[in-house]
Amino acid sequence: MPNYQTPGVYVEEVESGSKPIEAGATNIVGFLGVAEKGPVNEAVLVTNWTQYTKLFGGMHTGGWLGHAVYQFFQNGGTKAYINNLKEMPPKEENAEAENADENAEKVPVKIENPEDIAKLIIGVDEGVGKKTGLYLFDTVPDIALVCAPGVTEPAAQDALLTHCEKNRFRFAILDSPEELEKGIDTMPMPRDSIMGAYYFPWVEMYDTVADQNVYAPPSGGMAGLYSRVDSTRGVHKAPANELFKTALGLKYSLTDAEQELLNPKGICCIREFPGRGIRVWGARTISSNPEWRYINVRRLFCMVEQAIQNGTNWVVFEPNTRDLWKKITRNITSFLLNIWRSGALFGDTPEEAFYVRCDDELNPPESIDAGYVVVELGLAPAKPAEFVVFRVSQKTLGDE
Repeated sequence: MPNYQTPGVYVEEVESGSKPIEAGATNIVGFLGVAEKGPVNEAVLVTNWTQYTKLFGGMHTGGWLGHAVYQFFQNGGTKAYINNLKEMPPKEENAEAENADENAEKVPVKIENPEDIAKLIIGVDEGVGKKTGLYLFDTVPDIALVCAPGVTEPAAQDALLTHCEKNRFRFAILDSPEELEKGIDTMPMPRDSIMGAYYFPWVEMYDTVADQNVYAPPSGGMAGLYSRVDSTRGVHKAPANELFKTALGLKYSLTDAEQELLNPKGICCIREFPGRGIRVWGARTISSNPEWRYINVRRLFCMVEQAIQNGTNWVVFEPNTRDLWKKITRNITSFLLNIWRSGALFGDTPEEAFYVRCDDELNPPESIDAGYVVVELGLAPAKPAEFVVFRVSQKTLGDE
């Protein structure tokens, strides 16, 4: 407190003690792929399809990035960082094709990622300003979802999952192969991870450049769908039973019996229902851990953990006293109360939905002497109604 010597009126500003914790964005996507043109190995933010086409060109046959970004914005996506991994060679002029009869039957276009796409995605880290591939996204903290459209190589998918696990608050959306070589029960799977989801099959969409329908990987559209659900319902809502916009058909039409084989493995299916359109019909991660079975539960915890980490930086180097513990508990409780009111947590009262502890038991003298302050949180997340069962029986006269 200042030591005043001259008589008079003095006004002092005093902190209220309340440090609100705010949830960050959960729908910003990082795309990796090969664009038609544009900067290479730079994380460039785009907010709409027109902006993307000006910087990176449109759809092309040298990779799936353009198709995925188009799906993303059409399905409700708003912000995406584009990492163009490789410069495309200049187009070869084909005079014969230009002079061909317009009424001739179109040849199906063949679209493929480069053969070295896995190596490009894994990238290298040669220091500041010399990062490529996934290492470049380490410098962009805003990214919450990561996609590499059409990339099904095990090494690349493993790198995507490892990247998300290392960054803790990111989630990978993975594509299945376009073609099934054997039966549906032998579909290749990514490795076990709580930070990824795997979608099957590929969807049919209109290629505006080739002027024909093509089968495209679903990860770009799924990223847009995640973004749409986050904006309209919240990150706690499972990104399932939602319409897949831009999808005109599916590479494979699945039955209930076929999905019974895929759903327990963590393969999220995209299906077509008469009168209801093409919808996402799965909400599981590829983890074998039942605690993290559902995508929305994993992403909810990512959001909460990141918000608490970013919103409690003021605590560092504060006097480690019971007064500090009370402030931390009050601020986190206020944040979780808003999360509960949004419908993200299960429970009729806040006490049923969550708890926050920061007391002498968690912070003994030896822990305080070591510079630690420990806070314990418990959340009861709202899990999706995956199997809805109605029990129907006959009622006879006289039954009550």
